[in-house]
Amino acid sequence: MQLKQGDLFWGMDSNFVKQVMDETEKIDYDEGAVLFEAGAPAGYFYILIKGRIKLSIGEEGPIVYIAKDPGQVIGWSTLLGRDLYSATATCVVPTKMVKVAKDSFLEELAKVPESEALFFKRVAGMLGDRLVSVYPSVA
Repeated sequence: MQLKQGDLFWGMDSNFVKQVMDETEKIDYDEGAVLFEAGAPAGYFYILIKGRIKLSIGEEGPIVYIAKDPGQVIGWSTLLGRDLYSATATCVVPTKMVKVAKDSFLEELAKVPESEALFFKRVAGMLGDRLVSVYPSVA
């Protein structure tokens, strides 16, 4: 279930999507920039617009995933009730992301149950895809 950049919010309540997008930031990151570190408080999630993000366990730990497709969610720990990030996210090349604050996003999402269900269904699909892609590395 690979999502295109705009697909994450496709079909959701338009007022909800507008409100969320009004509260996001589009940020350009340089190669080597760290979005977040494993164990740090999980206050944001990110949506990849373009670039590549390396997810690793700690700063020098093994790479567990490379996000490279527009629309991929990085920092999903924030969406699943985790207080801390489980990996470190580092830009492999210059990267453009949408940065979304966890608390305000989840608060707005809870007001629109239909959109909430659709959003978490899409996130679950993306996480399933990510898990399947890492199977070969752990086999």
